[in-house]
Amino acid sequence: MIYNLYKPKNYTSFSVVRQVKKITSEKVGHSGTLDPFADGVLVIGVGKSTKKLSEIIEYDKRYKGVIKLGEKTDTKDLTGSIIKKEDIPEVKDIDLNTLAKSFIGKHMQKPPMYSARKINGVRLYKLARQNISVERNPKEIEIKDLHCSLYKKDMLSIEVECSSGTYIRVLAEEICAKIGTVGHLIELTRTKVGSFILDDSLTVEKFEEKWKS
Repeated sequence: MIYNLYKPKNYTSFSVVRQVKKITSEKVGHSGTLDPFADGVLVIGVGKSTKKLSEIIEYDKRYKGVIKLGEKTDTKDLTGSIIKKEDIPEVKDIDLNTLAKSFIGKHMQKPPMYSARKINGVRLYKLARQNISVERNPKEIEIKDLHCSLYKKDMLSIEVECSSGTYIRVLAEEICAKIGTVGHLIELTRTKVGSFILDDSLTVEKFEEKWKS
């Protein structure tokens, strides 16, 4: 069976898989890693249904997030160390609708070092933690919808629909660069994977109740 689970903040996607495996005593997989600091939809396959995950992982995804302006981190999110600071321009004077539209379409995007992508069988984040940087080939991604709005004087809220494989942390930095500053993600929620939506997501506890009923 395929299940729409909710991954809480500060949990890894694998930890959710491990919990489900403990509940079901079956083979379990997921359809795409969600960063530990993020929350939202994590599609889980149990038993023979894990074979369907290779198809589901290619589904478009939707996210909402918050970007902190003026500070760049090594991980591109709030879990990292600040490596650069820049002044923040008057965002209220910028046409954010036009800026957002400029990102719509297909682009080449390089995966960040702090990511679960593998190079020669090694997760990039494991190399990054050793201060090792390797060449990463960019991948074509597509931004299908993007909305940006001023959340606070030094923060932007974003909502994005994109193809599989898109790194929202990288997109956030690109948005900041167009504004004329640096920045990093401080919140991220995956609200949709294909037809799986956040409102229908089950917590692990609710999943356990359903599985045992």
